[in-house]
Amino acid sequence: MSELDHLVYAVPSLEEGVAWFASVTGVTPAKGGSHPGGTANYLVSFGPTSYLEIIGPDPAWEGERPRAFGLESLTSARLAAWAIHPADIDKTVRQARDAGYDPGDVEPLSRRKPDGTLLEWRLTRREDPAAIRPVPFLIDWGTTQHPADSGLPRVELVSFTATHPSPSVLLADLAAVGAALEVTEGESVSLTAVLSTPKGLVTLA
Repeated sequence: MSELDHLVYAVPSLEEGVAWFASVTGVTPAKGGSHPGGTANYLVSFGPTSYLEIIGPDPAWEGERPRAFGLESLTSARLAAWAIHPADIDKTVRQARDAGYDPGDVEPLSRRKPDGTLLEWRLTRREDPAAIRPVPFLIDWGTTQHPADSGLPRVELVSFTATHPSPSVLLADLAAVGAALEVTEGESVSLTAVLSTPKGLVTLA
């Protein structure tokens, strides 16, 4: 199974989202940078190879509100998606398609860190209007230093789970991309992470 790369916590306002996270956890996220298309992020590490990404509209962006992760119409924060890093992203895409799930094409992306360093990576892009995406996208950092391994503030990821109306369907899609996740049956799709922080356990959903 592929390892967790990061969780995506989407917020309608980066400034407010980061302030809220700092107030409830006692940990202030580090500024990640801006992405082409109007998003920006802040990061908190879970360890050397995984992290939490708090993503929202880039305050410096003058274009239309970005569509990524539902930010176009987002009114409240939510755990919207997650990513895994397979050993071979292209091979994993082929295997997933053979198993009946299409994770999307692999595309290059990049952003600059506040110190000017350019981060480059490849990930799968899948057109999906769902507000919450319980099947992870795939990411490959190549020769770029992993964001989690760069002195970020840290919290512990205690648990990460999903709820889905048809757990067997979701589990089949997860298996297709080589992902493992505890799934329980529920009326709607949701992702939930429990963090251990200096101020105790904090739940993101």
